[in-house]
Amino acid sequence: MRQLSTIYLLIFAMLLFSTPSFGAFKGGVSYSIPIEYKNLSENELNEKAKVYFYNANKLKNKEVNEDMTNALLIYSILQNVNPDNPEYPIKLGILYDKIGKDRYAKGEFSRAIGVNPDYADSYFYFGEFYYKRQLYRSALRYYKYALEHSYKPSYDVYYKLGDIYEKLGDTKQSLKYLILAKKQNPNIELDNKIKYIESFDSKNLKYYSK
Repeated sequence: MRQLSTIYLLIFAMLLFSTPSFGAFKGGVSYSIPIEYKNLSENELNEKAKVYFYNANKLKNKEVNEDMTNALLIYSILQNVNPDNPEYPIKLGILYDKIGKDRYAKGEFSRAIGVNPDYADSYFYFGEFYYKRQLYRSALRYYKYALEHSYKPSYDVYYKLGDIYEKLGDTKQSLKYLILAKKQNPNIELDNKIKYIESFDSKNLKYYSK
C-alpha cells in the first residue's frame, strides 16, 4: 500500500506542477520529483496500469481523460523500471494510436520490436496501426510478420489479411485467409464475403478464358 501511495503522490504532483498528458505525449514524462525506480513494485504498478488501460481503451478516438493520462504515465514508469519487457511499449503504442499521436505510436511499436524481435504481438499491433489508417501494404507486412513469429491464429488477423488481399486485387490469397478466418469463427457476414469473392473470381476466369 505504501508503494501505491507513492504512485498516487507522483500523479498528484504531476497534476499540480505540470500537465501529465502533455508530458506523456512528448514520448517521455518529465518528472518534477526524483523517482527511485528500484523502490517501486513492478507488479503493483502493472496491475494499476491495466485498470487505467482498460478504461482508456473504451474512450472515443482522440479523447483524453484521467484514465488515459494515468495509463500513459504509469506505463512510461514501467518502461523505465523494466526496459526489457516489450508489453510496456506495446501498451504505450496502443494508447498513442488511440489519441492520434502517430509518431509516438510508431516509435513505441518499433521500440517493442527492438526489445524482443521474436515477440509476435509487437508486429500484430503495428499491423493494426497501419490497417486503421488504410495503409494496407504496410499492415499486410506486419500481420504476416506476426504470423511468422508464431502469433496465435485468430479470426481477426486472418480476416484482415483476407480483406487486405481483396483490396489489393489478389482474390486467391484473399480466399485463403478468409477461409482460415471462417474456421476460427463461422458467421453469415463472412460467408457472404467469401461467396462474393468466389463469384467475382469465377467471372474473371470466364472473361480471361475467352
